[in-house]
Amino acid sequence: MARIGFDNDKYISMQSQKILERIERFGDKLYLEFGGKLFDDYHAARVLPGFAPDSKIRMLEQLKDSAEIIIAIHAGDIEHNKVRNDLDIAYDREVLRLTDAFRKKGLLVSGVVITRYAGQPSVDAFSARLERLGVKVYRHYPIAGYPQNPGLILSPEGFGKNEFVETTRPLVVVTAPGPGSGKLAVCLSQVYQEYARGVRAGYAKFETFPIWNLPVSHPVNLAYEAATTDLDDVNLIDPFHLEAYGQTTTNYNRDVESFPVLNAMFEHIYGTSPYHSPTDMGVNMVGFCITDDDAVRKAACQEIIRRYYSAACACKRGLIDREQVDKAEYLMTRANVTIADRPVVAAALARDKETGGAAMAIELPDGSMVTGKNGTMMGAAAGALMNALKALAGIQPDIDLIAPIVLQPIRELKTNHFGSENPRLHSDELLYALSICATMNPTAGRAMKALGSLKGLEAHSTVMLSRVDLEVYRRLGVNLTCEPQRKTNRLYDKN
Repeated sequence: MARIGFDNDKYISMQSQKILERIERFGDKLYLEFGGKLFDDYHAARVLPGFAPDSKIRMLEQLKDSAEIIIAIHAGDIEHNKVRNDLDIAYDREVLRLTDAFRKKGLLVSGVVITRYAGQPSVDAFSARLERLGVKVYRHYPIAGYPQNPGLILSPEGFGKNEFVETTRPLVVVTAPGPGSGKLAVCLSQVYQEYARGVRAGYAKFETFPIWNLPVSHPVNLAYEAATTDLDDVNLIDPFHLEAYGQTTTNYNRDVESFPVLNAMFEHIYGTSPYHSPTDMGVNMVGFCITDDDAVRKAACQEIIRRYYSAACACKRGLIDREQVDKAEYLMTRANVTIADRPVVAAALARDKETGGAAMAIELPDGSMVTGKNGTMMGAAAGALMNALKALAGIQPDIDLIAPIVLQPIRELKTNHFGSENPRLHSDELLYALSICATMNPTAGRAMKALGSLKGLEAHSTVMLSRVDLEVYRRLGVNLTCEPQRKTNRLYDKN
């Protein structure tokens, strides 16, 4: 298990205070563009061991009496049914999930802004659905030449045409189901229209990565690049900050490229720009809460390797171009790591060679390995999971925890009624069977109680796993990678 390298309590306290200071700087109101994930930030948890995936939402909970939330979604993402890959959920459905999640935390959702709306029928249908559910919907329209034409943008024919979101609290968080949703434009449009109404409103940006006060080549910042190969994000030194303050800070290409235009907009709205650099716009305090740089570096290097495997498998499935895999390999080189630095890979490959078939390995907290292979009753992913639970619960490997009388009906249901060609149990089916046996068998009950101990463990499969196995390992919090090899030659595997 990775050493703790991050002080989560300190982070929540410092981050809350920094946002409050930025609100006070502008006076009446602050529009805070919130990049990355507000919920379930497992990337941050992996590269900053000690960071809780819900840290940012916990921080906002401390400010909930002063805050409200706007969710932005690009009309084109609704029209093209864009999917959030980590959760396998379409962006429009993610808006619903986020709204529910915010409300559950007691946070006010002011409404949903549809950006770049151009009368798309699918967008109209989604808007109508939101309104039937009691969610306010606002439309923002395409602006010719955005963002290179400040004169048009900051006019009644630009931002002035957008529907204004009525807000009542000093902090307005603008978030989205994913990148490219138009959060910045929503913030600037609101600030422009607030000023037209006589309200002094400010803008700031909250991006967890890259971490501005870590070097460009720090593994944590390289891990961010590895996670965003599809966006072509590149870390670089902020030249505006260096010129203004003589201080070297890290930012990324899109913010640096767009800053001159943003600065011109700020000057038009405010009279003078409140910021001298992209780094100035940020409020991120993550870098001040790292307590063990060596632990964080090692964790980030592991994430870079995992991202390489993720890209390689996506390319094998035909989902991305080879160029993204090449970039992931390049980032491993920059971080001075190889797949040999991920011990669980060698263990899985050795088991594969030994058995002549698909295999899987899981690294336990003490560094020892358990493996699984394709057997008569269960697949390699399920077998490795069972063996890991036995080891964690102190159960001898040769003890059967699931009676054949439980397994056989599941196999028959799969093949005879559900049309599956694979009689072996997947990971979810294994756990359902184990949970049934746990009601009668105390030893199986011990194995079930060990499920929580799987969180944070490393695993590797010698073949690409089925969607159901991938989802089980994700939900259990296991950091899984797979060789970019198919189980079969079929292009579509429903199992």
